[in-house]
Amino acid sequence: MPHPTARVKPVLLVLTWTALSAGAALAAEAAATADRAMVPYTIDWAKAGESVVDMAGYLDAPAGKGGFVRVEGTHLVRGDGSRLRIWGINVCGPNAFPPKDQADTVADDLARCGINAVRFHHMDSRWSPLLDPSRKDTQHFDAEVLDRLDFFIAELAKRGIYSNLNLNVGRRFTAADGVRDAHLLGYGKSATYFSPRLIELQRDYARQLLTHKNPYTGHTYAREPAVVTVELVNENSVLEGWVNGRLVGRDVEKPSSWTPIPVSYAEELTDQYNAWLAENVPEDDLAKIRKEAGGDRVPRLKPDQFAEASALRFHTEARFYIHLEEAFFRGMRDLLKKELGVRPPVIGTADHADRYCAYAHVRGNAMLDYIDGHGYWQHPRTHGEFRIENTPMVNDPLDSTVVQFARTPVVGRPYTISETNHPYPAQWASEGIPILTAYALFHDWDGIYWFTWGSGRLHDRKRTYRRYFDISNDPVKMTHLAACAPLWHRKDLAAAKRCIVRAYTEKEIIEGLRMDRKERPFFDPAFPRSTPLVHATRWAPGGEATPYPEAAPLGTIEADTGQLGWYGADAKQGKVVVDAPHTQALIGFQREGRKATANLAARMETPFGSVYLTSLDGEPIAAAGRLLLTTTAAAGHTGFQWNPDRKTVKQWGTFPTVIEPVRGDVTLVGLRGAGDVTYQPLTAEGRPLGDPLKAELTNLGSRLRVGDPPATWHVVTVERK
Repeated sequence: MPHPTARVKPVLLVLTWTALSAGAALAAEAAATADRAMVPYTIDWAKAGESVVDMAGYLDAPAGKGGFVRVEGTHLVRGDGSRLRIWGINVCGPNAFPPKDQADTVADDLARCGINAVRFHHMDSRWSPLLDPSRKDTQHFDAEVLDRLDFFIAELAKRGIYSNLNLNVGRRFTAADGVRDAHLLGYGKSATYFSPRLIELQRDYARQLLTHKNPYTGHTYAREPAVVTVELVNENSVLEGWVNGRLVGRDVEKPSSWTPIPVSYAEELTDQYNAWLAENVPEDDLAKIRKEAGGDRVPRLKPDQFAEASALRFHTEARFYIHLEEAFFRGMRDLLKKELGVRPPVIGTADHADRYCAYAHVRGNAMLDYIDGHGYWQHPRTHGEFRIENTPMVNDPLDSTVVQFARTPVVGRPYTISETNHPYPAQWASEGIPILTAYALFHDWDGIYWFTWGSGRLHDRKRTYRRYFDISNDPVKMTHLAACAPLWHRKDLAAAKRCIVRAYTEKEIIEGLRMDRKERPFFDPAFPRSTPLVHATRWAPGGEATPYPEAAPLGTIEADTGQLGWYGADAKQGKVVVDAPHTQALIGFQREGRKATANLAARMETPFGSVYLTSLDGEPIAAAGRLLLTTTAAAGHTGFQWNPDRKTVKQWGTFPTVIEPVRGDVTLVGLRGAGDVTYQPLTAEGRPLGDPLKAELTNLGSRLRVGDPPATWHVVTVERK
């Protein structure tokens, strides 16, 4: 891949701040900062093309030019064999089908952020237009909407952006589909694995979509080099349904996406279980199970019966659910690969629930091309009264998104994250993207798809507030989406020197399904949860584990490369420090004199933030000639108000988007031969704002005073003597 010097500015410095407190110990500080003035700072999409920040040069256009993406060894590679690291974004429902006269500009918006893959999600949901609304069934595509999808995918491919096609996500089957109790089924999360009719409908959908020829690329999606992945189902699992009590069967009139399966499906599943017992379990063992169950027809265990169930009964039922998942994956894999001739990689579903021991579920997914995960920092409760925990991740490293994701990767297989975010209106969101990006590089994972783009330039300003996961109209997250792209594409941080392997036997994998949830996310009491912040870690079915290291002290957790460290969480003053030649960062609470990097020091009036510095001209920071300084605090809507608990919302507010102005000093240290240093404030979309400012030369280095005018980023120019 050629070095992207032509289109990308040579250096970026990114500074983000959130002026908020950390729990009870900082309650007084919270009261002092809660009412600080917010100022309008809205992305003007009509002028986004004028942005001086353009990461499109990191894309290898057109997507798929060297052939199909494939798995080679433990990683994803392009057709020419070069490593592919996915810097991706989700687009959901209607946003997957922009009007054809705007598809090119939306593709440009994504490319400027360095996005090289789009995950097409919820295309089959009721609120998405793909399934023909004039029909009562869900088996026909709307031709005009499908044409918009084709055109958009072609526009993305021209810019070097791959497409990830999801099959079953939010489809609500109907009676016209020949689905019984469809009105009670919801998404049918577990039933999609075992109901013959639901499986048949999923297979038909796959045939329709993947054999469809895109007229703008000339390829069917089964043989489209610009498709990076085909994903079978979204967050579906029979095993999870069993552990969480959703296989018992319950009739409800308004099912949620994860409602328990209807009674008729629960009975069907019990019938399948008993037929499987008769065919697969030795007579003596079956007799023991029937005796324990109290009859010839063995009822399935409920979660409150797990602890008292014998190992024979519990393990036998677990193996049945494992069989169902593996049979589904095998059948779909054979359909796609053998019948339809799908060339891009195929994955099953994401490991998304760290509140149960999912090793058996992940192992089933391993029969496909690679492993995927989902996870959020404090996913909000959105049914009933909205609630979000709203605490800073830097103060809880052992439950961070990094540690949550580290449970899933399998030895010898690529690993991607296809959904993650610090959901709105979390006050600490500025920490999310830079921390996870840095540690994902440390673990040498293969991709991140941030969730979700939202509407971008197509948004409706009349909406009273944006959705919990939308990124495209959040100045803080958009800043990091673009600024962290060079870090990711260049792989500025070294991979861990050591990988700690966790190996589990079949018995351990199954017994984990009834372990106490306090053992999350690893369900291995001997494994220190600090390990993923010190070394890489993966797991393997069977084999031998490597010796586990001692737990790191909560106040000082340092990576074995010396380029990453997590400090101060024991005192609720957490900070993540990144210190590599081309990228450096200070993320979290900023106590004076606490951890600077080789080229970066900060003294801010706001107590919490993320300072991020990266070179884009191929030179180390010390020798770089231009930088981009971004300063962000809280972002939200005009008039937004928390309730006193700061976990529930009193008033969501309205447009325009507002930010909290950030004031403080950032000093650039050790810039070799530096003369004058100037910095140009930018608008939310990245255009020049006002006149350039001049840095002050001090004994330490070049000091930049930020906050006037309020801006989320500044272009910094370093002149050499």
